Amino acid sequence: MAKRETPLLDQLESGPWPSFVTDIKRQAETKPECWDILGILELSYKDRITHWKHGGIVGVFGYGGGIVGRYADVPELFPGVEHFHTIRVAQPASKYYTSANLRQLMNLWEKYGSGMTNFHGSTGDIILLGTRTENLEPFFWDLTHDMGQDLGGSGSNLRTPANCIGESRCEWSCYDTEEACHALTLKYQDEIHRPAFPYKFKFKFSGCPNDCVASIARSDISVIGTWRDAIRIDQAAVKEYVAGNYPPNGGAHSGRDWGKFDITKEVINLCPTQCMWMEGAELKIDEKECTRCMHCINVMPRALRPGLDKGASICVGAKAPILDGAQFATLVVPFIKMDKENEFEELVDFIEKVWDWWMEVGKNRERVGETMQRVGLPTFLSVMGVEPIPQHVKEPRSNPYIFWKEEEVPGGFERDINEFRALHKA
Repeated sequence: MAKRETPLLDQLESGPWPSFVTDIKRQAETKPECWDILGILELSYKDRITHWKHGGIVGVFGYGGGIVGRYADVPELFPGVEHFHTIRVAQPASKYYTSANLRQLMNLWEKYGSGMTNFHGSTGDIILLGTRTENLEPFFWDLTHDMGQDLGGSGSNLRTPANCIGESRCEWSCYDTEEACHALTLKYQDEIHRPAFPYKFKFKFSGCPNDCVASIARSDISVIGTWRDAIRIDQAAVKEYVAGNYPPNGGAHSGRDWGKFDITKEVINLCPTQCMWMEGAELKIDEKECTRCMHCINVMPRALRPGLDKGASICVGAKAPILDGAQFATLVVPFIKMDKENEFEELVDFIEKVWDWWMEVGKNRERVGETMQRVGLPTFLSVMGVEPIPQHVKEPRSNPYIFWKEEEVPGGFERDINEFRALHKA
């Protein structure tokens, strides 16, 4: 492939940050077809339209997802990117790799593809950018047989589950996120590889309310670690923080003079439910009002710890802006136990109940959060068998009408007309 002149793209290299243009030019030294990537992008900048045709059905035998088809609409100008399919490879739990695994994967991609990668974008998978249709099956064979790895999800199916590092590195984790992610990934292989849903579906696992994988913003079912007893308090350590002997925030803000630590200003007054106060030298917390936001624990990690009765909260319905704009997930189940001994039975039951309802009620290309919005949270909670709690109420009601179910009305809807008229005489 000939080197392409790219005056518009070259401007993107002039800023202070690393540029993908520079990366692609470097890759073109060993993969000349990468010049055509830059060329077709330069043409798109000039024409102000994309020159990638959307979609196209490509895949590997037996799988409905994992490959995103992409073709150029000007292949005669850029033959190197006539086919430029994307392959999604499932990432390991917590994204722990060995260098040997990464080298093997990169060698495989140099052999069958462009060599360009995009590790762990919003989808979470390892994204391998650019290969031809005839390379898909050989790549898939080597990936699965030689490396023991699999394709991830794409299309209207379950996307590759993702999780935080959990108990492997983090003391705040309230359950084993790696075990949960691994177990459910194995359990739902059919749902990952064979699209059967109205639209995409994601679940992500965070070990504590810090939510380091942003599951509450990025997944249809968000499993966030929490606890239901009281925060554990080490009053001696609280005194050390107040005396300035322990650095707040684990020393993360060191290097600048922030002044003396002020527990009232930096912890108590910032509690979102105002459930903390000092009695003399002791810190008190009204656990009934604590919303498990983790702020106080993050500021004073040597003095405060999550409780011992640990599990997870389940939130449903987050998505990026597609039809109605971006939305956070809604808290649906405040607490469940996350036991690997019973194969996360409570969580599995809930997930499959959501799927059964969504596949029956959801419209084509409608995320489950959008279905919830359309039918209303009360209906969704009723179908899920979840009793409403005050935290489910977003705002005071504005609709003056109350719709009763027959079983909620004494005597039901069947009334004696004479008795009714006797009570309501004109």
